[in-house]
Amino acid sequence: MTPDEVAGAEACLPGPRLLLGSGVRFSLWAPAHPTIRLAIEGRFDAIPMQSRDGGWHVVDVPDAGPGTLYRFVLPDGLRVPDPASRFQPWDVHGPSMVVDPDGFGWTDWGWRGRPWHEAVVYELHVGTFTPEGTFRAAIERLDHLRDLGITAIEIMPIADFPGARNWGYDGALLYAPDSTYGTPEDLKALVDAAHARGIMVLLDVVYNHFGPDGNYLSAYAPGFFTDRHKTPWGDGIHFEANPVRDFVIGNAVYWITEFHLDGLRLDAVHAIMDDSKPHILEAIAGTLRALDVGRPLHLVLENEGNTVRYLERDSGRHPRLYTAQWNDDAHHVLHVAATGESEGYYAAYASEAEHLGRTLAEGFAYQGEMMAYRGHPRGEPSAGLTPDAFVAFIQNHDQIGNRAFGERITALASQDAVRAIAAVYLLLPQVPMLFMGEEWGAPQPFPFFCDFHGELAEAVREGRRNEFARFPAFQDPVMRSRIPDPQAEATFLAAKLDWNDLQQTDHAAWLAWYRSILAIRKAAIVPRVPRIGGYAGRYTTIGYNAAHVQWLCGPSERVIVTANLSPAAIEAPPSEGHTLHVEGAIGSDGSFAPWTVRWAIAEGAA
Repeated sequence: MTPDEVAGAEACLPGPRLLLGSGVRFSLWAPAHPTIRLAIEGRFDAIPMQSRDGGWHVVDVPDAGPGTLYRFVLPDGLRVPDPASRFQPWDVHGPSMVVDPDGFGWTDWGWRGRPWHEAVVYELHVGTFTPEGTFRAAIERLDHLRDLGITAIEIMPIADFPGARNWGYDGALLYAPDSTYGTPEDLKALVDAAHARGIMVLLDVVYNHFGPDGNYLSAYAPGFFTDRHKTPWGDGIHFEANPVRDFVIGNAVYWITEFHLDGLRLDAVHAIMDDSKPHILEAIAGTLRALDVGRPLHLVLENEGNTVRYLERDSGRHPRLYTAQWNDDAHHVLHVAATGESEGYYAAYASEAEHLGRTLAEGFAYQGEMMAYRGHPRGEPSAGLTPDAFVAFIQNHDQIGNRAFGERITALASQDAVRAIAAVYLLLPQVPMLFMGEEWGAPQPFPFFCDFHGELAEAVREGRRNEFARFPAFQDPVMRSRIPDPQAEATFLAAKLDWNDLQQTDHAAWLAWYRSILAIRKAAIVPRVPRIGGYAGRYTTIGYNAAHVQWLCGPSERVIVTANLSPAAIEAPPSEGHTLHVEGAIGSDGSFAPWTVRWAIAEGAA
């Protein structure tokens, strides 16, 4: 995409717009009020804005420019930030700042991205990834990620949230990178530096709700939400209204064009309600795919519904809408195998012997069957999708943070078990995703944390503890009181990675193991993924949490894994082909010891 084309796309975005020559055009959609005023910090207290059709209010200020701080003043005197603010230096309740979208000196104009089948994703939270918790500090760790074998980082949400710390899913101002992490230019510097190292950058975005603190939309645009749709966070976003649709679609365009991102991960899209045609998810994907930015765009979903149509490919294997989906089923199957846990949603994965093979070979464990935990069918037939339509993982922010104490998998299972399930997912033809610090067995937990105040803080604190009351271990109020307080700074600090751990022998050994596995993936699996089509996976269940899986790579080659993810030895099919990696031990009689995995490449059809 040329600079002119980028400028053309950005011209459709909400928020302040720099005028040719000098000045800024400010605009606000406030259909609930006939008049709105603009206040510029330290200069003009209340400039009348012109009312336009459709509930818009606009004013040009000739001597405003980058760095100008401003707010909108409602008829009752309430001062609100711009909902499309590009930066909030004094947090969500403070003034918004005008930012020059072309002020950063990019060096990545030759960047052409990477194809999705090369993706090895690394999910990170900016605030806890480094001691400093900033975009600039993250740059210093990019060489570590490149050397590990990471080809894409996925940044947890950064939309401006209240306070000094947050997971990111309480964003109130979708266009403004949170100031605790740095400026928009700092984020661009991180993207630029990642591209220089051949690393793609994806951003996690939240379009299913706004955070409870700092969201003023209902004060001047109550139609932004509708009681026709109910979500876990209250009334749904009114995607049937054009200004609302444009606001969210524009946000997706903004991140891709202005920040040179390689893709987005859309949070919990099963909670996005829309009766429009096309659905807002289709509109977002369609708009982004029409941009022609000069690099492939990778759009990833989190979707409990496991809806296959969003992930379908055209005849050339190109995604029609979305590139891939987080495969929670793969996580649950592998987690249950390694830990033996069967409470909560894990119960639905603890009793089905075929889930392991089915998930590895076909993507989803549940493909329309009744799910006991939820009491309703889940998923759709997924065997026809290519393996790279799924993102597999053994840890992510949710699956760690959903635990009362935020323990990582290494605190819950033996090293042999963890290495076995990691050997499965890291070499799987699905796209692997690591959670930050996983590569060296980081011991730091990742519990939920935030920085609310007053009644909201107390409600979140009690809600977090009451959430676990249904589990036997936490029915005692004393035990619940030991759950880390999400409001406490200590909870946040405990989640920060300690990079000094890499100097310890056991953590260095974990890192060396991950590097070696990812080197095998790069050499042997990645080149074959484009030749693995739909319906290419076949599996045989050979025991409880044990499976033999094969994928056809074109007409005459197979990728094979035999996995015993159990604490007991099993008989296994005869080994064939060229061995890529063995984790565990294979007996002289061909039996597989506990926690043994063998990957191989073989000639001929299955």
